[in-house]
Amino acid sequence: MSKKNTGKENFAISPENYKFLIIGFVIIVIGFLLMIGGKATDPTVFNEEEIFSFRRITLAPLVVLFGFIFEIWAIMKKPKSQEED
Repeated sequence: MSKKNTGKENFAISPENYKFLIIGFVIIVIGFLLMIGGKATDPTVFNEEEIFSFRRITLAPLVVLFGFIFEIWAIMKKPKSQEED
């Protein structure tokens, strides 16, 4: 039983998918970078507005969630060469 050699290796993930995976990873990193901060110069002072800001509590987790959803999509996306077959 010989295998047909088409000259093209069939990998599970295409180079296009890897590009999308890198984009998703960058989105996740941006989300975590948005969470950074809130450190007070004086440890006896608690700045509630800085720690519980919209950026850290709402925006950053949504960006990270979008990044993970984008990663799942990037993994599941069919490469164009397989879509045409």
